Amino acid sequence: MNKEELLKKYQYRTELHLHSMPASRCCTCSIEKALELYSEKGVNAICLTNHFYIDSPIFTGKTKDGCIDSYLSDYEKMKELAKPYGIKILLGCEIRFTENKNDYLIYGVNRDILEEAFDYFDSGLENFRKNVVLKNSLFIQAHPFRDNMTLVDTALLDGFETLNLCNNHNNRIASSAFFAKEQGVKICIGGSDFHHDKPYYPATILMLSKTIPSDSFELVELIKSGDYIFLLGDNHIVIP
Repeated sequence: MNKEELLKKYQYRTELHLHSMPASRCCTCSIEKALELYSEKGVNAICLTNHFYIDSPIFTGKTKDGCIDSYLSDYEKMKELAKPYGIKILLGCEIRFTENKNDYLIYGVNRDILEEAFDYFDSGLENFRKNVVLKNSLFIQAHPFRDNMTLVDTALLDGFETLNLCNNHNNRIASSAFFAKEQGVKICIGGSDFHHDKPYYPATILMLSKTIPSDSFELVELIKSGDYIFLLGDNHIVIP
């Protein structure tokens, strides 16, 4: 099957890793502008994966419920603003525990999951994975070979973000891919890790599928099925 045939078969485009402001303080692109940029790329769905960690500025001085409300406000806003574009907004998160600088993407997210995860920031990855049941979710280590990341027992993970195409960092994607194969990691995904309105930053890598996931949990089922490919730079096909 050639490139044109693959693009026709897997015609729907989903961004698996995108940040917004103010929920992610490292993001400098407004939700309005991000939607404009992603609409231009023909994207059908975006999984909003804002940073979720105890030191987030949007949590300062708030109760737990207030923190969750603040975190979800970007999602609710983006979901509403995306309607005229026909872009589906899915809820994800990028959680960090206080034990190190590692980031983990969770797909299959709702308020209940965020509330439970909130109580484990200081407990560490192993405690979280032992005590929090993510039955219909996926727990993926983001950019595992980026500077300041720590490799963990892959038995604690559902997969790797081997193809993190954020232009701000050296993500050593070849090392991630080799290591994932050596460790028998079955689920390997890719995301743009979008933060900034700069040339070549939006939609650096998109998941291509036969259907558009309707929510975060349907996205999980799609990823588990393995029936998807990736479009890198709008012209390279990657089969994970």
